[in-house]
Amino acid sequence: MKLKAVLLSLIAMIGVANSATAADYAHSTPAVQGYDVVSYQTGKRPVRGNGNYTANFDGATYQFSSKANLNSFEANPAKYAPAYNGYCAFGASVGKKFIGDPEVWRVVDGKLYLNLDAGIQDQWLKDVPGRIKSADAQWSKIKDKDPASL
Repeated sequence: MKLKAVLLSLIAMIGVANSATAADYAHSTPAVQGYDVVSYQTGKRPVRGNGNYTANFDGATYQFSSKANLNSFEANPAKYAPAYNGYCAFGASVGKKFIGDPEVWRVVDGKLYLNLDAGIQDQWLKDVPGRIKSADAQWSKIKDKDPASL
């Protein structure tokens, strides 16, 4: 009887472990590598959030540097959440998913866009409206795909 209970417990733990490690390719998590997404629009430079102020939105966990920023985010998360779930805006425009660098960013028309690095951002900046239009069209096709498969 004890052996049966131990085996059932082990099977349950394996099931939980598998569900916890299941791949989620829609998000670059933790969101924006822990940076406070509200700070991009309210400060001169983005700042890191911390574990004291967190919120979940659209499957990702966001961290904030203050209760005020957390409250702003909770009042309108779509305003502050990054485009393409934090993946590189240029990459999305060409059907790829590169992790966005939280230090390489722009806010365009009230939306946060991240890029892989400064060189890629230079390419993106040559035609921001065109790249956004292309990325918007590509995103629905690549959102749930493994980045390595693109």
